[in-house]
Amino acid sequence: MMDRSLIVAGCIFGLLLALPILLPVFGAGYLTGLIIKAMLLAIAAISLDLLIGHGGMVSLGHAAFVGVGAYAAAIGLESGIENILVLLLITLAVTGLVALVTGTLALRTSGVYFLMITLAFGQMIYFTLTSLAAYGGDDGLTLWSLATLFGSDVVQNGGGLYYVVLGTLLATWWGIYRLSRARFGRVLRAARDNSERAEVMGFPVRRYRLVAYVIAALIAGVSGLLLVQHAEFVSPALAAWQRSGDLIVVVVLGGLASRNGAILGAFFIVIVEEVLGSFIHEWRLIYGPLLVLLVLFAKGGLSDLFAAKPVRRAAQ
Repeated sequence: MMDRSLIVAGCIFGLLLALPILLPVFGAGYLTGLIIKAMLLAIAAISLDLLIGHGGMVSLGHAAFVGVGAYAAAIGLESGIENILVLLLITLAVTGLVALVTGTLALRTSGVYFLMITLAFGQMIYFTLTSLAAYGGDDGLTLWSLATLFGSDVVQNGGGLYYVVLGTLLATWWGIYRLSRARFGRVLRAARDNSERAEVMGFPVRRYRLVAYVIAALIAGVSGLLLVQHAEFVSPALAAWQRSGDLIVVVVLGGLASRNGAILGAFFIVIVEEVLGSFIHEWRLIYGPLLVLLVLFAKGGLSDLFAAKPVRRAAQ
């Protein structure tokens, strides 16, 4: 029998694939930008779910890697590098190096201490970005040129970028899906449940966690690169700890250890913020209680709404 998550994912990606055909009816430019924003948030959220949902590592500095990836791409563009494949390599190299250094140190701790040290590293990265006066400092940097693909503008804002972001989201979903079902994912979950037992069984838990940490950071860095293409602007605010908190909200709201949940949570957050913000200035007064209700009554997250319910049999 086919995995139910695959069916739900097929419906989600099928709808996203068909949306560009339907969007012109409702106003293509505005809605396309809104959906791209949600998909970029979903990519970063899926990467964080690898840490929290599968590895039990709650990070409050994950958005820093989005910021690092965005600034690596922006600085590359300012230096005259316009090929997006070259910028991708630069983004992966810089983000991977930062993740390797911070992860090696952070994973010497666990639990609330891991959360606090990731928060500290995230803030260090945030203030480092604000100190880049040549690239806007606190005010951020507006980009007057965007990346191209061998001279083509197919990866720039519009329909082409939509499919690039959608393809990246699909690749991220599928990659984490395969990773979670492989031995690597099983060991990661075993360490989440009982790290001492996993160590006794001969698995180098810290090494597995470090690899997961770096993989999650690389994915977040790629989302930062694509965010630069979409927003045409980069700011240290991308790396603020509040953005990491937003990612945690998306993951928990969607459902832990669920790639579909990260996508559903991202779209829910983006759409609700946009709708409430268009009706009332103090929209957070409604947004907060709404999240509380969802957490109380949908404890498995939004993805749980699509989960198969066990059939109760009458007592014989």
